[in-house]
Amino acid sequence: MSRITILIVVLLLAISPRAARAATDPTLFRLFLTDGSTLVSYGEYARVDDRVIFSMPVGGPVAQPRLQVVSIASASVDWSRTDAYAQSARYQQYAQTRGEEDFEALSTQVASVLNTIAQTKDRQQALAMARQVRQSLVAWPQSHFGYRQDDVREIVGVLDEAIAGLRVAGGASPFDVALVAEMPRIPLQPVAGMPTPREELDQLFHLASITDRAADRVALLQSALALLNDGPAGYRPLEIEALRRHTEQEIRNELAVDSSYAQLVQRLMSEATRAAARARVADVEHLVGRVAAEDEKLGHRRPETIQALRASLQAELNDARRLLLLRDQWHFHQARYREYQRAVGSQLLQLVKAQPMLESIRRLEGPPLDRLRTLRAHLSGGAERLQRVPLSDDLRHANELLVTAWRFAENAANMRYTAVASGNISQAWEASSAAAASLLMLSRAQQELRALVEPPHLP
Repeated sequence: MSRITILIVVLLLAISPRAARAATDPTLFRLFLTDGSTLVSYGEYARVDDRVIFSMPVGGPVAQPRLQVVSIASASVDWSRTDAYAQSARYQQYAQTRGEEDFEALSTQVASVLNTIAQTKDRQQALAMARQVRQSLVAWPQSHFGYRQDDVREIVGVLDEAIAGLRVAGGASPFDVALVAEMPRIPLQPVAGMPTPREELDQLFHLASITDRAADRVALLQSALALLNDGPAGYRPLEIEALRRHTEQEIRNELAVDSSYAQLVQRLMSEATRAAARARVADVEHLVGRVAAEDEKLGHRRPETIQALRASLQAELNDARRLLLLRDQWHFHQARYREYQRAVGSQLLQLVKAQPMLESIRRLEGPPLDRLRTLRAHLSGGAERLQRVPLSDDLRHANELLVTAWRFAENAANMRYTAVASGNISQAWEASSAAAASLLMLSRAQQELRALVEPPHLP
């Protein structure tokens, strides 16, 4: 029997009648922390930025346990041990589900190729095919979690003998440099099952003691309390009662601390908002300086709350500084704004008084002819007078709105007069459109003028 034939027999024998089972349970991972403790992850964990997020079993039936979503700092994990264990956990899950099916497919494929090699008369072609098969076999364990790596190693050893025989038959040396490198061995370790209730409680209490987030701490303690209420196995009733009282007290303490910090935030932010609205920069700066002392009184228990409070107070301080600058600018230009008001005040008043008649034109219901003649006379030439008023850049837009409003008003009065004289309804509608535009522009001009003459304030 040739070496190739022997290898085919070895491959077929390697396909054992192990039956793969469906993946009904998620893989249980272990996170090994740098402090020596261990946490169980029910299914895959995820690394997001500087955090690790996973689901931890916390009681309930084994088939459908309650899960607690946990977030811990990535730096607190011993990643060399954690990654090594994850490799073994994935191997176990793969071995119990698809491993044997994939290995059978590999063995069948390789046996088919080797059968072709055994029947070919071209030794060089047979040698090339054998080397290609070897390359596939060597790479297979690495991409399949190390499954059946010892069997694959044995098959590769027999194949190497066959390759050496093919080389000798072809007149070459049996030694092949390509066959010197051995298959790297993938380390595997035993994989633990579901944690016991005591282990679950230990993990919850340990996490609650080291977590850097208050909300997570309370959630972990509440999960521990729910687990204690289940009456976990392995505890005497007195132990459970003592742990329950301790956990309830810890939760009350945490909620009391939350309440104290919430009151601190509300008090300082309320004062800061009022001070910023008055542009009292020094008062807001004083509140920023108080944060450290107030935090010390409460025992530095909520660093994330204090960090958010500092950021909010800094935003109020920036608002106060900006408002103070705007008010100083307003005082700087106030004399010019008043001078502009005096220059356009009488004409602005005329346009404001004309609003009822413009509204009548807009609705196509008037005004009476004598009042329309008076309106035309009052509006005539007003836009040109407004354009001759000396302006600074910050007043230019408001004045342009006022000029536009005046021109639309003048056009509306003139077109209404023409429509009355001719009885042309189309011209009456054109007058209506002009009146509507005038009223709109006047409203915008008034808004801008009020914004200029009134002291700035925060939105």
